[in-house]
Amino acid sequence: MQNMIQETNDTPWPKATFGAGCFWGVEARFRKLHGVVNATVGYMGGDVDQPTYEQVCTGVTGHAEVVEVEFDPSQVTYESLVHAFFDLHDPTQIDRQGPDVGRQYRSVIFTHNEQQHDEATEIRAQLDASGRYSAPIATAIEPAAPFWRAEEYHQQYLARRGGQCAV
Repeated sequence: MQNMIQETNDTPWPKATFGAGCFWGVEARFRKLHGVVNATVGYMGGDVDQPTYEQVCTGVTGHAEVVEVEFDPSQVTYESLVHAFFDLHDPTQIDRQGPDVGRQYRSVIFTHNEQQHDEATEIRAQLDASGRYSAPIATAIEPAAPFWRAEEYHQQYLARRGGQCAV
């Protein structure tokens, strides 16, 4: 699938923020979705200002590795992004994804407004009740906190390095 990102700073696109394990793979997957304008890796949900990757990796800052997705709502809905999030990782895992273990790899949706919170909560409940997963969904839904952009070498890491993640 071709990368559909249209780089622009002219429009304040709506944002959706997801944590689903190692942010490299999550970013790469969201960048491939039609309607995604930008995807930036960073940290959210902790209690240290301007955390570094090294600090977050210790697990003591409380941050999750996240991807902040900017999207064009005329091309992709928030609901579609939430479904994509659930499809790209195992939301039943607690504080881990594949070989990545720790609170920084937790499954979490950070919502930017009440509508996002309601939609994410409804989708999580529907999926949990569907029997699709063999264990209860562990994904947390929390209000968005300050987003701290990760160091530049993490941005589009897999695209530049040609690697893959468990996600």
